[in-house]
Amino acid sequence: MGRHRAPQGAATDFDAATSALADVTGNYTVDVAHTRIGIRARHAMVTTVRGAFTEFSGTAHLDTASPAASSVTLRIATASIDTGTPDRDAHLRSPDFLDVERYPEMVFRSTEVEQVDDDVYRVTGDLTIKDVTRSVGIDFTLTGSALDPFGNTRVGFEGALAIKRSDWELTWNTVLDTGGVLVSDRIQVEFDVSAIKQQ
Repeated sequence: MGRHRAPQGAATDFDAATSALADVTGNYTVDVAHTRIGIRARHAMVTTVRGAFTEFSGTAHLDTASPAASSVTLRIATASIDTGTPDRDAHLRSPDFLDVERYPEMVFRSTEVEQVDDDVYRVTGDLTIKDVTRSVGIDFTLTGSALDPFGNTRVGFEGALAIKRSDWELTWNTVLDTGGVLVSDRIQVEFDVSAIKQQ
C-alpha cells in the first residue's frame, strides 16, 4: 500500500473509472469546472501546504492510433493561486514569487507525446514561468472515457510533475534557526483533468 492512501476497501475509495470508448481521437477542451491544477510544497520543513490555480484554459489533440501526433497546450492565470490563506496568496502573487503583474500567465506547450504503457502517456513540453522556459516531462494516466448525459465525449487524465522552483527563478526563502528553509525548493504540480471533445 502506497503512503498517504486509504486502505483498499475503505469508505474513501472511488468507484472504478469508466473506459467505455475504444477510440478517443479528436480535439478537446479542458473542462475547467471538473479539472484541478494543484500544487504542493513543504512549509518550515515539517508539513505540506496545498493549493490550486482556479483560472486556466487548455486544449488537446488526441490521436489514439498515433500518440506522437497528439498535442497539449495549457495556460494558467498566475493570480488565481489559492492556498486558502489570503496573506500567503498575496505573497505568492508578489514579485517574491510569481510576480503576477509582470507575468500574468504560466504556459505549457507539448513538444512530444509518447505512449509508455496501456493507459500512460509521457508528455514532454516547454513550461514557461515568469520569463524562463524549460523542458519538462509529465506522465499522464488515461483514467477513463465516457459519453456524458449531455452528449459530450469526455476523457479524464491524471498526472503530476515535480520541479525545482529555483529553476524558474522563484528563489525567495527564509533560513530557519533550526536548519532548513521556510519553503521547499522542490514543489509538486498535480493535474486532475477532464476534457470534452469538440464537435
